[in-house]
Amino acid sequence: MESCILTEWKVNVGDQVAEGDVLAVIETDKASFDLESTASGTVLALFWEADDDVPVLANVAAIGNEGEDIEEFRPEGQSSAPAPAAEAPAAAATPAASAAPVPAAAPAAPSGGFTASAGVSPRARRLAHKHGIDAESLPGSGPNGRVIERDVEAAVSGRPRLSATARARSLSGDLESPARGTGLAGMVRSEDLKVPGSVEGAEVIPVKGIRKVIAERMIQSLSTTAQLTLHASFELTRAQAYRKERLDAGQSKVSLNDVIAHAIVQSLKEHPDLNAHFLGDRIATFEKVHLGVAVDTPKGLLVPVIRDASDMSIEKISGEVKNLAGACREGTISPDNLSGGSFTLTNLGMLGVETFTPVLNAPEVAILGVGGIVLKPKRTEDGSVEYVDTLPLSLTIDHQAVDGAPAARFLQSLVERLENNPGA
Repeated sequence: MESCILTEWKVNVGDQVAEGDVLAVIETDKASFDLESTASGTVLALFWEADDDVPVLANVAAIGNEGEDIEEFRPEGQSSAPAPAAEAPAAAATPAASAAPVPAAAPAAPSGGFTASAGVSPRARRLAHKHGIDAESLPGSGPNGRVIERDVEAAVSGRPRLSATARARSLSGDLESPARGTGLAGMVRSEDLKVPGSVEGAEVIPVKGIRKVIAERMIQSLSTTAQLTLHASFELTRAQAYRKERLDAGQSKVSLNDVIAHAIVQSLKEHPDLNAHFLGDRIATFEKVHLGVAVDTPKGLLVPVIRDASDMSIEKISGEVKNLAGACREGTISPDNLSGGSFTLTNLGMLGVETFTPVLNAPEVAILGVGGIVLKPKRTEDGSVEYVDTLPLSLTIDHQAVDGAPAARFLQSLVERLENNPGA
């Protein structure tokens, strides 16, 4: 956990706040949290803008008495402003003050991607103006980074010809030209100019927060593991009857997902090789099952973990799933509940998906995907055929740690339990 996104300020400079008041909202790769003030007084400075990527423990605001010097609290690299005469030290608020862990993302790089140049030569400036280029924005190759004529020529060589109007607009506005315009011989006309980073006919939004971390982890999972998926299905007759028997006996209601989760935990006790982490040159096999359950939320996929699920009854597991899933969707889940899983369950059956290939939640060595109900033929003892409801199961394993046969035996054991003795 190295940084977080400061998504929204709740105060402005000059506001009066009390200790415990909410100053801002911060977003980690897991959820959003309120950042509370650690002191009472006047908001003297806000060191970051909304949507900035803020490093862990960096000061984000200064709170004290009007006239105090706050420069000692300003994070390194943040622009400095003239400070009033000093009195007593002001209090500094940091992301850590909210007791909220923050995501393992690198701090945002300075905008521009290069060091500011040490001026622009007259010849370079004239050539840049002729071609509608902002010379100040170019990286310089001259002494001390000065932009010289060859720097502009290099930029021009990769740019199309601009009309006079397009050149004027590109110099006066924050616009860029396409690789080829709609004018004669590809000339870029005024209407061809666009906002940097935009895509015609599409809304462009930055990848950050939870979505950024999900993207990074999916690529990491697929690039560092040898993923193999085995498919099976089980007949629902006994599992559905078990759920009805519970209701008839006045017991708490459990979902099919709860029944499957409990059966996974019991089956992993018999097949501990799948209740493990692959650590490159080591395999860590867990004594207890810490079951991760994938949850779809408005901000993306989260996987809360039911710790020590192997010690729980089906009623307890059902309650934990409901509580953790609700906290994920409301954005109140604790980061401590989103790590430490040893096996993951993900279910897309309610969305009409029959089978799919779940991606490992590395370093876990296995994940089970559950699909939607499928009607299948079944041969009876007298040789006739009847149709029964079945539920598809897709088990993805890391073949570096688990071979196909042990994985198949786990899947076979799980199916047998669900078909004959669910809830036990």
